[in-house]
Amino acid sequence: MANTADAIIDRRRLRRKLTFWRILALLIVALALILFYFSVAGSDVFSSRSSPHIAKVRIEGTIFENEELLKRLKDVTDSNAVRGVILSVDSPGGTTAGGEAIYEAVRKLAVKKPVVAQVGTLAASAGYMIASASDHIVARQSSIVGSIGVLFQYPDISQLLTKLGVKVETIKSSPLKAEPNFFNPASDEAKEMIHRMIIDSYDWFVGLVQERRKFTHEQALALADGSVFTGRQAIANKLIDELGGEDTAIAWLKTKGVNDKLPVVEWKPVEKSSLGLFFSNSATKMLARYLGLPEESAGMLNQLTGDRMFLDGLVSVWHVDGKPAGAQ
Repeated sequence: MANTADAIIDRRRLRRKLTFWRILALLIVALALILFYFSVAGSDVFSSRSSPHIAKVRIEGTIFENEELLKRLKDVTDSNAVRGVILSVDSPGGTTAGGEAIYEAVRKLAVKKPVVAQVGTLAASAGYMIASASDHIVARQSSIVGSIGVLFQYPDISQLLTKLGVKVETIKSSPLKAEPNFFNPASDEAKEMIHRMIIDSYDWFVGLVQERRKFTHEQALALADGSVFTGRQAIANKLIDELGGEDTAIAWLKTKGVNDKLPVVEWKPVEKSSLGLFFSNSATKMLARYLGLPEESAGMLNQLTGDRMFLDGLVSVWHVDGKPAGAQ
């Protein structure tokens, strides 16, 4: 019995030792893989950014006051290795404050380095505002450009609440406080207040376009009626400078003394955490379920709405609303 007990104890000790060495081996392999990744992928990124290059910065999707993008633009501005910059713009616009912040960051960048905007599918509203901050704008013949203007949107759910038997009581210090709101039709005074605010921001936007594109005030106003243009129409109206793609943008940088043989290195954003991405996807799936759609349609909802569902404040964004002209 004693021999049997000793054998069992020895086997357990041996098993514990094997487990320890297996775990240690796995940790060593994991550490080696991590070091290999950073030595190959990481070093490539940092070495490419430290040697002379043309920086490429993508500005895509709905425009917000994106702190990460603003920091990235500042880093590009401060980098001694960056000889020229390509802004790859593909955006329907977004908030006016977000557009203003990025516009100012691009102008600071353009003081130190030549900057060219290369439009993809779309550079509308705040997207065009940002493109106009560059020294030169290149777009495809079929790109969509323009939509210079500002709007303010809010839902009026008062009729829905009436049908549900819900009445919202409000006590406020003055008639225009928190106006307009979701729960009552906007008064004429509230609409006039918002209209004054929109016109003020609109005048500011038109002034930017006038200054950057060297228009007269009348020329800028004529193009600032919210219209969108193809690249071919945009160059005829002097909203852009050239038709083409990234090679055209690089050719322009060459005219500014930038070596066109330099590599184009994309300065990519910091990736979202997997946890944040999980919650974002989960929220879209919940919305699809609420609307009675299969969960598979969540991806489509993301494509259609993105971050544009709830934009606060004044916005400069272009989208097709599907209504005929003059419809209410």
